[in-house]
Amino acid sequence: MSDKFKALSDPNRLAVFALLSCCELCACDILKQLDIHQTTLSHHMKILVDCGLVHARRCGKCTYYALKHNAVRECEAFFTAALSKACHCGPNCSCPHCINHAGKETAT
Repeated sequence: MSDKFKALSDPNRLAVFALLSCCELCACDILKQLDIHQTTLSHHMKILVDCGLVHARRCGKCTYYALKHNAVRECEAFFTAALSKACHCGPNCSCPHCINHAGKETAT
């Protein structure tokens, strides 16, 4: 999961991710939307593909990119779990949430 978040930490890759959220796009169409060179786009796309967020397919001389919906859903599930305030710490967790639900007193 951390590789996906690291990939999205770059503003250009985050912009590409946003562009791909609506549909599959050709690299040339992505390039028109960003103020970067083709080689820079290729570098960013490789990172997004390698971390599993984006799928690439060749059609003639063009490369088309699309979000991998399963990978995006995994990220969504990660944040949903965090927002649910459910503890995923493990059996030896001593956070206040786990201590309170286990019937133990909270340390002061």
